[in-house]
Amino acid sequence: MNSLNRVILFGATSAIAEQTARQLVAQGASLYCVGRNRDKLMALIDDLKVRASDQQQIDGCVADLTDSDQHARLIDAGERALGGIDGVLIAHGTLPDQQACQADVDKTRQEIETNALSVISLLTLLANRLEQQQHGVIAVISSVAGDRGRQSNYVYGAAKGMVTLFLQGLRNRLAKASVDVVTIKPGFVDTPMTAELDKGGPLWAKPEQIATGIIKAMQKGKGEVYLPWFWWGIMLIIKHIPEAIFKRMSL
Repeated sequence: MNSLNRVILFGATSAIAEQTARQLVAQGASLYCVGRNRDKLMALIDDLKVRASDQQQIDGCVADLTDSDQHARLIDAGERALGGIDGVLIAHGTLPDQQACQADVDKTRQEIETNALSVISLLTLLANRLEQQQHGVIAVISSVAGDRGRQSNYVYGAAKGMVTLFLQGLRNRLAKASVDVVTIKPGFVDTPMTAELDKGGPLWAKPEQIATGIIKAMQKGKGEVYLPWFWWGIMLIIKHIPEAIFKRMSL
């Protein structure tokens, strides 16, 4: 069972990360939160400090995580503030406009940078750090969209698929160092990022539900986790639909 006493959250102001932060603080964790929006980040940190005890450290900084030159400094700052690193959650990302990406290669490159390359940059630095200390857990929010390319969101899916594959190899490498690597694959989650989508029905989950699953997966050091759990079965079916049929489906 992994200890989550000192956790760095990248993309801390996303809806899922915010709920994860609140639940971690309720369990006694100290947190270092990194986010792009200053007002949202300061509001989150203030909220967490109210919830935390005097023994818990709550800190953070504003950063654009697509600027990979900042990544080493951010990790150093988090480690100093917390006095060490037990766990990391990488939760930043965007849900791109597929039609806009199809029309503009620069937009596509930007989305790949945000959702994949910036994540891989952080992972590379964090892996080396935790490998040296011989303990810890790294979790990344990927997506079920990365399991199979779909015409409605294949730019986003390609980025998440890249992250998922990278995590698979990293998980195998770091196992020898007693460092767990956890891939979180949410299905449909009711957040501001999905505000443009039609919502409702049993397939949609709340951020609080996903946050609870993330913490449990990090504590147990699970490899890949679909959240909610039933998405594992849904994606198993989708992955095995023959291509001749799948390409005619408006998914």
